[in-house]
Amino acid sequence: MKDQPGLVLVYTGNGKGKTSAAFGNVFRALGHGWKVLVIQFFKGDWPIVFGELESAKIHKNLEILQLGEGFVGIMGDKKPRREHEEAAHKAILLAKEKIFSGVYDLVVLDEINCALGYLEIHLVDLKNVLEIIKEKPKKTSLILTGRGAPKEIIELADLVTEMKEIKHPFQKGIGAQKGIDY
Repeated sequence: MKDQPGLVLVYTGNGKGKTSAAFGNVFRALGHGWKVLVIQFFKGDWPIVFGELESAKIHKNLEILQLGEGFVGIMGDKKPRREHEEAAHKAILLAKEKIFSGVYDLVVLDEINCALGYLEIHLVDLKNVLEIIKEKPKKTSLILTGRGAPKEIIELADLVTEMKEIKHPFQKGIGAQKGIDY
């Protein structure tokens, strides 16, 4: 276990790289023997193999939970909103339980900012996330990713990085790439 205070990091903005930055921290932490948990709020019900899940199979200190039902109302989503809401509710309850257990040195809440309200999605209540940030174990570092981080979270964070899109392959008609995007 580490002996320094945990930090709160936020990766937000419209550019690509928020989850990738968080996973950079994950693998750095694993290199120091930290126990790491990643909870993904949108990934979960897709028929593709995610590289991060394959990595988790070989890292005994890494647990990744894909608890989402996919993106809400976009990318071909046809699920009733209620399914997304129930999945997000279960995910935030499990996140609280796991974080407050004190077992993990680093916890990533992937796409939590989007679940809070980006594009009016509102699957998770902001007060629940603020409670997690304020009451997490002192040694636990927390990373929150996703577009549209609320100002209340930005104010509580120790580090905030905003990813700004300058150019993206989809502008040339290039889709998501194995090993780069998933």
